[in-house]
Amino acid sequence: MVSLPQPSLLHSAVTVPCLCCRKGKDQFDNLEKHTQWGIDVLEKYIKFVKERTEIELSYAKQLRNLSKKYQPKKNSKEEEEYRYTSTRAFLATLNEMNDYAGQHEVISENMTSLITAELTRYVQELKQERKSHFHDGRKAQQHIETCWKQLEASKRRFERDCKEADRAQQYFEKMDADINVTKADVEKARQQAQLRHQMAEDSKAEYSSTLQKFNSEQHEHYYTHIPNIFQKIQEMEERRIVRIGESMKTFAEVDRQVIPIIGKCLDEITKAAESVDHKNDSQMVIEAFKSGFEPPGDVDFEDFTQPMKRTVSESSLSNSRGDGKSEPKFGSKSKGKLWPFIKKNKGAGPEDFSNLPPEQRRKKLQQKVDELNRDIQKEMDSRDALTKMKDVYIKNPQMGDAASVDHRLAELGQNIEKLRLEVQKFEGWLAEVEGRLPARSEQPRRQSGVYEAQNASGVNSCAQDRESPDGSYTEEQSQETEMKVPATDFDDEFDDEEPLPTIGTCKALYTFEGQNEGTISVAEGEMLYVIEEDKGDGWTRIRRNEDEEGYVPTSYVEVYLDKNAKDVHKPLQKISE
Repeated sequence: MVSLPQPSLLHSAVTVPCLCCRKGKDQFDNLEKHTQWGIDVLEKYIKFVKERTEIELSYAKQLRNLSKKYQPKKNSKEEEEYRYTSTRAFLATLNEMNDYAGQHEVISENMTSLITAELTRYVQELKQERKSHFHDGRKAQQHIETCWKQLEASKRRFERDCKEADRAQQYFEKMDADINVTKADVEKARQQAQLRHQMAEDSKAEYSSTLQKFNSEQHEHYYTHIPNIFQKIQEMEERRIVRIGESMKTFAEVDRQVIPIIGKCLDEITKAAESVDHKNDSQMVIEAFKSGFEPPGDVDFEDFTQPMKRTVSESSLSNSRGDGKSEPKFGSKSKGKLWPFIKKNKGAGPEDFSNLPPEQRRKKLQQKVDELNRDIQKEMDSRDALTKMKDVYIKNPQMGDAASVDHRLAELGQNIEKLRLEVQKFEGWLAEVEGRLPARSEQPRRQSGVYEAQNASGVNSCAQDRESPDGSYTEEQSQETEMKVPATDFDDEFDDEEPLPTIGTCKALYTFEGQNEGTISVAEGEMLYVIEEDKGDGWTRIRRNEDEEGYVPTSYVEVYLDKNAKDVHKPLQKISE
């Protein structure tokens, strides 16, 4: 009997763990999720920095707008107010705030260029690198899985051939033991068993070769390819972490770089604040508003018990009212006593500024002279330019007609002559104020232009004026110091003067204690007449009755103007509706 190899021995071949590929794939999935999370963190930080730069730009814009809003307007009254040290310090603060805003713009620009732009470019490169690494990892993973499948197929084929060889061997042995089977059938079974054993041996050799190849590929996969890929991914992730740390450091450095400049801005603001000089500002106010009036002297006693002619006192403050009247009481119609408290502004005023106190008049005249001299210089510059143009036309007729500029030259000459006459006129008034020329011999100015027109005869016979309701003052002195005029005639000259018409009503919003001369006290809720609007100085002139009138702060009253109101005795109306 032929003996054949035992097919059961073929099952002793080495087996391979079936979970190795699956575990490797799981690690790739975990790394892929983690690296994607790292990129998300980087993009989140980029968004954070971008929003910070937008906030810095918005803050800088608001600071610039704030500084611009409070800057003095050119050629306005505000510009004149900035001659005081306190307002100059405020202007310096506004300028420094503008520079302060500029530093926040620098922060925004540096963060955009050094962080946002750089990280955005780096993120794109990081995504490409990550994609490349995981592509290599998937490729290696697919290759080892293919090898594993080939090994499994070879193993199943070997197992199948071994089972077939076992069945063929058992069939041969059965046929060989059976005496009823012919020798030909036994031979046939023996040949079939040998064929199956040979096929099993071939499958075994193929399986052994495939197994060796797989083990080699697996070793290469887990000890070379995958570690290299993981190393590259690790280096990529570490570079990302380092990069975001460096960006955070840059974030702080950008702020730190502007701190010295911001500190200088704050130092300049402090320096400007320390330059505020209250004494200097007070002196400037004194220089700006000093009137030049001499304090009035004592009022002479006038004895009316003796039949004698009254002597008008030159030192009386109320000489425009006449010496027969007592000093007006507080809150009454003392139109000649308002100048120490508030400057009245009724119209444009006389050309020579005689309605102003001497010192202010001198300043106004000097400003006018300087302004006229500047106008003369401009006209002379224009005339010189035209003269040169005319000379060019004369030498080069093809460039233009020389006669075409004659008319303009004549106009400029007339303008210059007119301006020079104006300068001489104002210089004469200026010299008069400064005492270089004798006082003018014209009639003294009275309380107002209307009064002067209506009472010209009374003015000529009255004592010289020392003041008017809007602060006018003249240096004129009459040759006569005694006026032999009956007291009743002099008083009637003022008593007959019509009071100012009512232009509306007002309601006192707050209680005001008028303690200065020219003001009037009002109680909260009181209704009064309005006889003069606010002229821009913050005061409104009101009347309680025919004997009480004065000024109150405009912000203390609510005014209801009536354009048709002319009657000074018009009854007050309730403003409840």
